[in-house]
Amino acid sequence: MVVSEIMTPNPMTADAGSSIRAVLRKLVELDVRHLPIVDDGELVGIISDRDLREVTSRMVAEGETRIDRVLDRPIADLMSADVLSVDPETELEDVVDIMIEHRVGALPVVSPGTDNLVGIVSYVDVLRAARDSV
Repeated sequence: MVVSEIMTPNPMTADAGSSIRAVLRKLVELDVRHLPIVDDGELVGIISDRDLREVTSRMVAEGETRIDRVLDRPIADLMSADVLSVDPETELEDVVDIMIEHRVGALPVVSPGTDNLVGIVSYVDVLRAARDSV
């Protein structure tokens, strides 16, 4: 089985210039845990709900009182820019290995040889495929 068979095609994204507040709102509204970040249609990063929890937890622990100032910063300041990705023909077994090795819950799917986002595959997609194959 390959990624294209189980991925979510054309996923929702956020622009690299979007505020942390806007991206947080989008994650909640879409009820997703990962959001690819794009710039002119090309994948430049990814953000997870865990990334956002860590920054807010740190702010609370440090006694930050100007939360608005932080939430108005661009998501590019917080996103993971060294994002791992796969192409649509990547074998599912390889996806699982990457997720385990790098401890990530989702991988953007890009067209081969480009940074053009075509989908996203998450651990939920992998679990669903495993369930359906038994």
